[in-house]
Amino acid sequence: MMDWITKAVFYHIYPLGFCGAPRFNADGERVNRIEKLVDWIPHLKELGVNAVYLGPVFESSEHGYDTKDYYQIDKRLGDSHAFRTVCGRLHESGIRVVLDGVFNHVGREFWAFRDVQQNGRGSRYCGWFHNLSFGGGSPMGDPFWYDAWEGHFNLVKLNLKNPEVVDHLLGAVGSWIQDFGIDGLRLDAADCVDPDFFRRLRSFCKEKKPDFWLMGEIIHGDYNRWANPEMLDSVTNYECYKGIYSSHNDKNYFEIAYSLNRQFGDGGIYKNIYTYNFVDNHDVNRLASVLRNPEHLENVYTLLFTMPGAPSVYYGSEWGLPGIKENGSDWPLRPCLDLHSLPPVNEKLSRHIAKLSRLKEMCVPLQTGDYRQIVVKNEQLVYRREAGGQALYTALNLADGPASLGFGVTPGKVLVDVLNHHQVFSPVNGSVELPVEPYSARVLLERDASEIHLPEAVDFAAPPIRPQEVEPGLYRHFKGHEYEVLGVARHTETMEPLVVYRDPQDHQKLWARPLSMFLETVNAGGRCQPRFQKL
Repeated sequence: MMDWITKAVFYHIYPLGFCGAPRFNADGERVNRIEKLVDWIPHLKELGVNAVYLGPVFESSEHGYDTKDYYQIDKRLGDSHAFRTVCGRLHESGIRVVLDGVFNHVGREFWAFRDVQQNGRGSRYCGWFHNLSFGGGSPMGDPFWYDAWEGHFNLVKLNLKNPEVVDHLLGAVGSWIQDFGIDGLRLDAADCVDPDFFRRLRSFCKEKKPDFWLMGEIIHGDYNRWANPEMLDSVTNYECYKGIYSSHNDKNYFEIAYSLNRQFGDGGIYKNIYTYNFVDNHDVNRLASVLRNPEHLENVYTLLFTMPGAPSVYYGSEWGLPGIKENGSDWPLRPCLDLHSLPPVNEKLSRHIAKLSRLKEMCVPLQTGDYRQIVVKNEQLVYRREAGGQALYTALNLADGPASLGFGVTPGKVLVDVLNHHQVFSPVNGSVELPVEPYSARVLLERDASEIHLPEAVDFAAPPIRPQEVEPGLYRHFKGHEYEVLGVARHTETMEPLVVYRDPQDHQKLWARPLSMFLETVNAGGRCQPRFQKL
């Protein structure tokens, strides 16, 4: 398994919506909208994101999945130079780039299909499309028939048995790797794609870039059919997507516990697959609109980030933004967002996700750990991840009242809550009794009892101090006041990093604020801006 994917925290963007592109790609001038993404890089870094999955960016007729040309950036987003700039800036910031690979079908404006429309039987491209024949007409009025994706005849199925088609697609992927330096592909409608094509694609990509990542969109079926040493590296974990939100809505952790154990427990059927995990995306209603109780938002993300696999956050959902399909349309799920004029947002949720991202980066058990269930109740769940000689427990309580969860720990160990101020819980007779507040969770690292009083032990998963981001000097608070930052200190009990600052006119007035709050962005008067801006 490639190293970078085990530490990956994905941010999923649907570019046409995110950038505010027109819904239809009418003939018109090319407009550079994609570079908007560069302005979001500081936010991505603050959130702890180190990989982005971008929906379709290549020339299409409407929504991106109806490709017109695999070798051209959609004119509604910009051009190759603009996209190369975006990918370069992301890579400079330590953020990998994964693109949507839509290879099962194309749009009706795809150049080879238009040649068939114009030249009929005389077109040399008739063999490019699956089951294209002149024995009858299509529902779209063509004098020929062709296969479509799930009955949507604006999406024409490609013939992936045709070597010319395969060469055309692999040539496009090769250009994306060479020109943009992409790090992986998410394969659309993977269950409909010829397995032999995936075998060719894997060989082609891995030869060019050994750590290239291939992930397939799979909604139903055995994930092992697609994610295996011959084909793809990973798949979308739709089983757990459903189980995560419905177990909270139904106050029934048995549901998600069953899926997690089935997939990753002892004898789990997907223990060898590093699944791509999510709680919403461009095709399904947003989490904040699906959860019946918004108090469960933080627990949902805690579960997402601590279960086996790679977590993904859909753009805007880190702030709990709502979104529901309307009249069968997905466009309400794919809004244009402006960092400087966001709607009312849940900053507490965003900070929570940022904290989880740091834990994912630093805790080996969250990267490659085995999964074992410890406590399963309707409203409480505890599971254990272990790797590299380290063990970590996630304890969740979805109830509206406090819970006390008892379970055994390794002899000679104590538990440090690395999610909540590094509280220490010592076992009595080999067991710990763990209090968990309503609608909350604990993430606990096992540490040697003899070491727990050492600063480095408590400091293991503390948010990293970034001195370059809080250099001493004058800063302006978003309300207008100016302060002099002296430096960053650690809380003696919790080891939480604190920014120390004072009134430049009265040095007797000293303040200390958590580093995470000092660096965060706030929404003031409808405008998104840093809480403190260096002068």
